[in-house]
Amino acid sequence: MPSQFSTRACAGIFARPCGIGLALQMGIFIFSVFSVGAQDAVKEEPLPSSAEYTVAQTNPLPPPPSLPYPVGTYDAKGAATAGENDSSAEPRRFHYYIRLDYMPSIILFVDHSENDAVEHLIHLEGQYRFNRLTLNLSQDVAILDSANLNSTLDTTGLQANVDVSTPTRLNLFTTRLRANYELSGKLFLTGEFDASIYDYPDFISSEIFSGGLYINYNWTPKVVVGIGGTAGYDLVDDPNPDQTFEQANVRLSYQATAKLSFTASAGVEFRQFDGNRGERTSPVFQAGALYHPFDGTTVTLTADRRMLNSGFFPDQDFAVTDVILRIQQRLLQRIYLGLAAGYENADYFSTVSGVNATRNDNYYFVEPSVDVLITRFWSAGAYYLHRQDFSSINFFSFYDNQVGVRTTFRF
Repeated sequence: MPSQFSTRACAGIFARPCGIGLALQMGIFIFSVFSVGAQDAVKEEPLPSSAEYTVAQTNPLPPPPSLPYPVGTYDAKGAATAGENDSSAEPRRFHYYIRLDYMPSIILFVDHSENDAVEHLIHLEGQYRFNRLTLNLSQDVAILDSANLNSTLDTTGLQANVDVSTPTRLNLFTTRLRANYELSGKLFLTGEFDASIYDYPDFISSEIFSGGLYINYNWTPKVVVGIGGTAGYDLVDDPNPDQTFEQANVRLSYQATAKLSFTASAGVEFRQFDGNRGERTSPVFQAGALYHPFDGTTVTLTADRRMLNSGFFPDQDFAVTDVILRIQQRLLQRIYLGLAAGYENADYFSTVSGVNATRNDNYYFVEPSVDVLITRFWSAGAYYLHRQDFSSINFFSFYDNQVGVRTTFRF
């Protein structure tokens, strides 16, 4: 169970009321992998913290299903295959795994009990692999009651809810289905389905559903290219108009060396607004780089641009562009030094005629951290988090400083 005590200095509406607070966060982390004929052991390392990302969080181009993927820590690819190293003279017909992460949190404030909160983070993922077809399904549930967009990989609030910019209840449900079908040794198809539900009891809720189809080509053993499209429907609470969108994208995956890899996707989105305004055309992209320069060192760099519905402003959406750098260094097999830094721009635009959307936010954060593996099941650490938002509407600007300690029990 992770416990977190933090002192905070704050200003602006984001973290009001201001002052020194004592917060206690408790959680449970459950990790399980099931496979045909084998179960891989969990490596000795601290529970993933806000800076412990072993892979880039974007996955614009999934690897071809013919490649092996050993079971490891959670990543956005969802392409791990349990028992891949098992030796057998028989051809493999199918493989599968199931993984569950669950982290409930209880946050208690000594000075401001009105900010007490209970949150739940759940990640469920499974894969079933046939001879040519690989299916991967994941479901994330985040029951949040603060000003953060926490996840099982970011429990200390790097990703703030900049749009609302105040502690609020948000129920976030994310479903992700991927199907890779190998047509030949060099050609494979990727089918995609995504669903995201942003449930705000006190603000504007929305539901986004999309599906895509891509054809991919193994150009060289290190380079995979792909092309395809995505279409979706965006349901937004009244009085906001519902929306439809289509994307045309090209994708690239490059394994430069055994230590360095890149993924990228770039294209254009066409969005319609139920006749309330003209079609809007916007660039979209995702990119990621993963680098292991030395044993125990991991560097990830991600960037993306996407469209989201505003939960605070009626008749407005916003384009999010962000860049995030994460570095982790293992020392003496038990000490983990981490550094995370990022920048995000939110540019608002109207979804109906006659609405003047002028808000533009520039948000950044930096967080150094250290975690020590005390035993195989127990780790403890400390972090410092500084984050700040510069908004064109002063009401939404804020800065936030946090110093905290945490301890984690892994089962």
